[in-house]
Amino acid sequence: MKTPFHIMIIPTLGCPSNCKYCWSSEEGSPIMDIRTIQDIVSWLSDFRKDPVTITFHGGEPLLAGPEFYLKALPILAEGLTKNNPSFAIQTNLWRMTPELAEIFKAYHIPIGSSIDGPKDITDYQRGEGYFDKTMQGFSVAQNHGLEVRFICTFTRHSVEEREKIVQFFLDQGFTMKLHPALPSLRNSNPDEWALAPEKFGELLVYLLDESLEHINEIDIMNINDLVRCVFTRRGNVCTFADCMSNTYAIGPDGNIYPCYRFVGMDEYVMGNVRNRPTQEELDNSKPGKLMSDYKQYVDSHCADCSHIKYCRGGCPYNAITPSGGTITSVDPHCSAYKRIFDEISGRLNTEMFEAPPMFSGFQNSPSLKGKKPGIMALMQKIAMR
Repeated sequence: MKTPFHIMIIPTLGCPSNCKYCWSSEEGSPIMDIRTIQDIVSWLSDFRKDPVTITFHGGEPLLAGPEFYLKALPILAEGLTKNNPSFAIQTNLWRMTPELAEIFKAYHIPIGSSIDGPKDITDYQRGEGYFDKTMQGFSVAQNHGLEVRFICTFTRHSVEEREKIVQFFLDQGFTMKLHPALPSLRNSNPDEWALAPEKFGELLVYLLDESLEHINEIDIMNINDLVRCVFTRRGNVCTFADCMSNTYAIGPDGNIYPCYRFVGMDEYVMGNVRNRPTQEELDNSKPGKLMSDYKQYVDSHCADCSHIKYCRGGCPYNAITPSGGTITSVDPHCSAYKRIFDEISGRLNTEMFEAPPMFSGFQNSPSLKGKKPGIMALMQKIAMR
């Protein structure tokens, strides 16, 4: 599990794949110099003392090559011992080799990758040959004992084949995490692949049902996170939490951004690691003030929403960038979030109302025998881990 303090290192914005809905890859992007890693350590050494999760992201971070990680990981691990760093990486796995797998195994690095379902769906959305290349890299990682989980991006096209996609994840025994495709900032038709909020809301309810129907067969991480939000009354993943001042991304040139999604956008540069900015300096940067303004906007705009404590207006990037850096609304997926939070809350209230008294023995109550698993059963599964 990621710590609240999260640093994303972007070794390059380059990527060899050609996903049709991509919004972040830049061909010919430079590779981060190892001196920038040293600057990151120098900056973080004085910045904070609490534990940190460091995720290598992109672009495609494996383009940096094994030599980069052979140098970078010891520098980070040994230079930040007081922060007790843990590591993760998000990669399409195309460049995974036995050498890289052994490096990552030595540092206990879990891998996040991306696959959108069966081969025909994945290759239609991510380009011909994507599926086979990713599965080949997955095989290398798996053979070296690395943990791999997949993000599945649902588009306006693939959402119509949701049953086929869920069945693929069930058949493969994969844990699922999903992203809704966003309107592209680099496409003349930005909504060509984007998943509409109402469709996203329907998808989340469907995946809640599938998660309960197959409670012992699959983990759908987003559903787990959403249920946990409702139970704990606080956000526990970046979309539903005050990520400001706890999450930063560092681009190939050492520039600091509020999140990896902003990397490469000059107007969101908060500083550079070589200058070792303080928390106050980052907060007072133009992007820092914008993030603070968004937080205040949510406090006002969402004041009457019953889910404000654990939703927090959704993702600031989703809310701010489509309007050119001005705050005009919350995350456009607000209606989807509200629908799934309402659904979870409603089912939970019904289950609690219908449940027998605690002293009668929840697990062995005759009134619960034969009933399908519900929200409480899913929360129990989550809590037992």
